[in-house]
Amino acid sequence: MERFEPLAMIAMILTICLCLSTPKACSQADQGGGVPGFFIFGDSLVDNGNNNGLLTLARANYRPYGVDFPQGTTGRFTNGRTFVDVLAQLLGFRTFIPPYTRTRGRALLRGANYASGAAGIRDETGNNLGAHVSMNNQVENFGRTVEEMSRFFRGDTEALGCYLSKCIFYSGMGSNDYLNNYFMTDFYNTKSQYTPQAYASALLEDYSRQLRQLYQFGARKVVVTGVGMIGCIPYELARYQGNSSRCNEEINSAISLFNTGLRKLVDRFNSGRVLPGAKFVYLDTYKSNIDLIDNASTYGFTVVDKGCCGVGKNNGQITCLPLQQPCQDRRGYLFWDAFHPTQDANIVLAKMAFSSPSRAYAYPINIQQLAAL
Repeated sequence: MERFEPLAMIAMILTICLCLSTPKACSQADQGGGVPGFFIFGDSLVDNGNNNGLLTLARANYRPYGVDFPQGTTGRFTNGRTFVDVLAQLLGFRTFIPPYTRTRGRALLRGANYASGAAGIRDETGNNLGAHVSMNNQVENFGRTVEEMSRFFRGDTEALGCYLSKCIFYSGMGSNDYLNNYFMTDFYNTKSQYTPQAYASALLEDYSRQLRQLYQFGARKVVVTGVGMIGCIPYELARYQGNSSRCNEEINSAISLFNTGLRKLVDRFNSGRVLPGAKFVYLDTYKSNIDLIDNASTYGFTVVDKGCCGVGKNNGQITCLPLQQPCQDRRGYLFWDAFHPTQDANIVLAKMAFSSPSRAYAYPINIQQLAAL
């Protein structure tokens, strides 16, 4: 951890400078208005290639992944654009935000994607699949980014701080802490150590620390997502033997405890006492998922319980295999594979989060409003 000490010093200086900065100083540091940069943290729902070079089963750099993406196969875990790809377009970016592993120099000013398939809030989450970049490591990588970016501001930490305060930060974590940890009892013992409520509380304690660290590095406009209805994804539907419900409600109930706590954490961060000057937005992915399933035909979906590409029951027993032939009508499917939504589902979800007037999807404001602050 010795190597992290210079990053901690930069974080402390940035925090002081941002607290002292005036609106005039920030306007002078602005690079032409709008959102100058977009920084992304998360798991396979938004990973766009960071896992390609890792020794892991959590990789998607093979066909048919990317079959509908302009650049083809890139490491995105879907057929086309991810949720954050669509968000970047809605925010006005002309090109997609690149993976951190391939972004250096001045390109970092417009953002980077640090997400890693199988990653979680807890470091051990996802170890059953192989190597990955946990949330702790993603935050550490962003600290290195800030260190590199400081050179382009010629040591003017106030200007750098003001620049970062106008950027949008997205963090979507927690799914794997349930899928590839708590409910994977053959590999992990966390379920025997924690009740669902105690586990949610432990996750939120760690996540709160990680988000506060992002704040110390300069993040001020932050979007955090709740965990979706993973008890209803094809992977779980293929394994669930319950009689009273189509979905695994034990998993959904545990997730709801985390989501409830995360929304309360957003309220706390927005109070102005804990993180002065920060504005957090909570995306209720769980609620959005319910809406998509219950009103599937309204959004153009005809299949909501199986993957477009996969093997076995619900195309969810084994996820999409190399060179496997996917379904033809991809626009009609909610899920691309055993775990991940299709491009069309991502488009609907991103538009909800970006501009929906309903606080049921984006709370307390939507992303468009956050960007305008």
